[in-house]
Amino acid sequence: MKKIIIFILCLIPWFIASLVPFNKEFYDSLILPFFTPPNIFYVIAWTITYILIAISIYLIIENNTWKKVQKSYKISLLTNYLFNQSFQFVFFLFENTFLGFISCLGTFISSLFLYEETTNENEASAKYLNFYVLLSLFATILSATIYIINAK
Repeated sequence: MKKIIIFILCLIPWFIASLVPFNKEFYDSLILPFFTPPNIFYVIAWTITYILIAISIYLIIENNTWKKVQKSYKISLLTNYLFNQSFQFVFFLFENTFLGFISCLGTFISSLFLYEETTNENEASAKYLNFYVLLSLFATILSATIYIINAK
């Protein structure tokens, strides 16, 4: 039971930004590139990603106590988390495509650092972040394209 609770505590924070209201009118007003996936893609892909991130974190905690985890890993995780969570706020709440792109770029770059730090902590745990790195790269490309074609 303790393991399940720890895993849930690793998972829940990643869904906080999903509580931000989604402004469908703003999103529908944007010109989207041809490679924009359907909306259901985001729900499925990010849910899977957050579960994989939580597994990665859980494996690190399971092999160590949180106190013994390297400070550089904690900083990478926090930085990545903040960039990741900021997208919903800046893109949908503030309706700012440029800041949305910056948030995606920060998420991608910090996911690379997180991957490296996770590898240093637990190589097997880092494998769970592969999809995240690729998804954040795709999100960055998509967000940059949305910003460019909608710039006024």
